[in-house]
Amino acid sequence: MKADPLVARDHWMALAADVLRIEAQAVEALQSRLDDSFVAACELLLSTRGRAVVCGVGKSGHVGHKIAATLASTGTPSFFLHAAEATHGDLGMLRADDTVIAISQSGTSYELLALLPGIKRLGCPIISFSGNPKSALVQAATVALDVSVEREACPLNLAPTASTTTTMVLGDALAIALLGARGFNSEDFARSHPGGRLGRRLLIRVSDVMACGQDIPIVAPRTALTDALLEMSARGLGVVIVVNDAKLQGVFTDGDLRRAIERGVDVRRATVQEVMSVSPLTIESNILAFEAVDQMQQRKITSLPVVDNHDLIGVVSMHQLLQAGVI
Repeated sequence: MKADPLVARDHWMALAADVLRIEAQAVEALQSRLDDSFVAACELLLSTRGRAVVCGVGKSGHVGHKIAATLASTGTPSFFLHAAEATHGDLGMLRADDTVIAISQSGTSYELLALLPGIKRLGCPIISFSGNPKSALVQAATVALDVSVEREACPLNLAPTASTTTTMVLGDALAIALLGARGFNSEDFARSHPGGRLGRRLLIRVSDVMACGQDIPIVAPRTALTDALLEMSARGLGVVIVVNDAKLQGVFTDGDLRRAIERGVDVRRATVQEVMSVSPLTIESNILAFEAVDQMQQRKITSLPVVDNHDLIGVVSMHQLLQAGVI
């Protein structure tokens, strides 16, 4: 028998609301339990000469993957070590100068407990994320962080839901606290994310994308306008740079051509210096590429000569910046 869509909708919405309420309450309760143990965990990780090695299995392992990734991307060298794989050789990844972050809501995960003797022999300190203060994991920990929950958001109180949320939130809190303590900034973040848009905006400079050498569309001031147009078309940047004795004199673009025609200039007889834009806006090669984008957008232009120490060394266009992923 097919359920009434309206009844089903109300039922689903009520269940979803319960999940959000239970998990929000769990996070709120977690905030009230922040204490010196959290401070001790931060101090321990800041003093760690090696890596933060996050370890867990099951849903705790999935959360551990995310915590390790967040730590690594915010300035704390870290990786995830699957507890089950560690018992079959991967424990060899661990070094004596590492700190282990062990995650188990029950604190009794067999795979984690099996690793404790080996971790202890290496002398690695352990930060536990657990909801059971009397568990063997917590008792073995150097620093114990409480991620207990009153109940799971699952109606059966079985599926890890509220507990995985609190664990992930506390992992985020730890990573961001360490970020602040390390003075980690946006450029540091960009270096960890070279493939992302922020990384490209904060790492790519004009010198990385500009046309230079033989690829610069260059003409002399007395060049016939028709020849300048051929040069502009050949280079495909929508601009030619007018130079005299290697010094920038002006630029000629599609816009300059339109304005010349509007003024009645005989483009078949004119030279480029008669129609070029003089004293054009320029940019230095070491400037971040996204700043070139901003300048072009403000001036409503699509290219900029690149000038260092009064010498023309290249040209950068909106098309190049688009191809580089800066835009």
